[in-house]
Amino acid sequence: MLSASEPPPTAASLPSATPPPPSSDEDFFSSVSVASTSSTSSPIPSPPQPHPQIPITWPEDGTLTLDWVNNLMLTFDWASKNLSPSELPSVMPVPIFDWLVLTASKILHKEPNCVHIDSGSGLGPDSTVVVVGDVHGQLHDVLFLLRDAGFPSDDRFFVFNGDYVDRGAWGLETFLLLLAWKGDTRQAVVFMPNRVFLLRGNHESKYCTSVYGFEKEVLAKYAENGKHVYRKCLMCFEGLPLASIIGGSVYTAHGGIFRSSALIPAKRAKGKKNRKIVLNPDPSALSLGSMEELLKARRSVLDPPWEGTNLIPGDVLWSDPSMKDGLSPNKERGIGLLWGPDCTEDFLKKLNIKLIIRSHEGPDAREKRPGLGGMDQGYTIDHDVESGKLITVFSAPDYPQFQATEDRYRNKGAYIILEPPNFDIPVFRSFEAVTPRPKANPFYDFEDCVDSDEELDLASMAT
Repeated sequence: MLSASEPPPTAASLPSATPPPPSSDEDFFSSVSVASTSSTSSPIPSPPQPHPQIPITWPEDGTLTLDWVNNLMLTFDWASKNLSPSELPSVMPVPIFDWLVLTASKILHKEPNCVHIDSGSGLGPDSTVVVVGDVHGQLHDVLFLLRDAGFPSDDRFFVFNGDYVDRGAWGLETFLLLLAWKGDTRQAVVFMPNRVFLLRGNHESKYCTSVYGFEKEVLAKYAENGKHVYRKCLMCFEGLPLASIIGGSVYTAHGGIFRSSALIPAKRAKGKKNRKIVLNPDPSALSLGSMEELLKARRSVLDPPWEGTNLIPGDVLWSDPSMKDGLSPNKERGIGLLWGPDCTEDFLKKLNIKLIIRSHEGPDAREKRPGLGGMDQGYTIDHDVESGKLITVFSAPDYPQFQATEDRYRNKGAYIILEPPNFDIPVFRSFEAVTPRPKANPFYDFEDCVDSDEELDLASMAT
């Protein structure tokens, strides 16, 4: 396996390539329909695409280019339609996987818990920011979304709001593709370092990936190297930032807001050594956290704790809004918070922002949440208060892949476009699932698996 001191593998050092696809290969993007707040659905024709170069190799000079990432997209798309899952190593050899994950992890681990996307990141008067919700291994919808929104560029930023893996059949390819967009040609390890931001979702954890399919997907695709590949992905998950602030006006996080982590000393009996430290011992003592507390939280945990002193990561990744005022423990999930419109108002004022954009809830979760909007268009405005809005965006259409039927959800996915000068007026872009979706088998028992991450086995999360 590749270590940090070894040079990246190149074409000459890899085994012989899988033959290129024949000229009759399916188009890279299938026809889909899209809609925004200002237009109606209309079909998008599939453009002609060049054939991918297989296997993926690392550039001789170590410089990732747009052509390289384009070829990666083409290759993953072609392989999903023409190869079995176990043949993925012939497309993305383990040494190339190692180098990509290693270089991306170095970048991610250096980013703060909350990344600020502002003039220091290159955000300017001609910039737009695209915010993407859960994608859950639905590779072909992600490929379409990137094309529909326009690829990352000097003036087009992307914030991906977590849940890249699980449930869908191509979580690994989806995650690797997004890592490839996270780059810097100047350092030969990053393609768009300050243009693409990857935040963590609750499914980027050991517990969720062992239940909802990603672990089994990786083991099926990489066989004897599967445990190595899975372990490297988990290490990379730990480095994903928790939140972002866009243009000083918009807070984005997978689940939502978070509590104060102020430590409250309990009454001590006798002697200093007997004093105990407890965190918010009474639910009535819950209060909103500050940006300083978010930045100090320890995010490098495989499964964010639901008890103890490091609760902010669990809040950010697992919390849900409510139509009832107040801040309380999220008893339905067993981790995180429930917060009402009054807390949204207070949080907006506390951070001096206009929007909260979160994800975390698909149509399966929303049908169980009275008073909150459904996810048939891929987004909802959950709270509309004096200081701004709380929005949920979900970017996996026709979700979940192996459970959705004609009489079930058939939801659209959506992404949000934020534009200058203040980046605080959302433009919603809804889109339908790419069809036909390549045939694939599920990597988890979806018939017995709970739909919306409820009834968590907290004991398993602690192991």
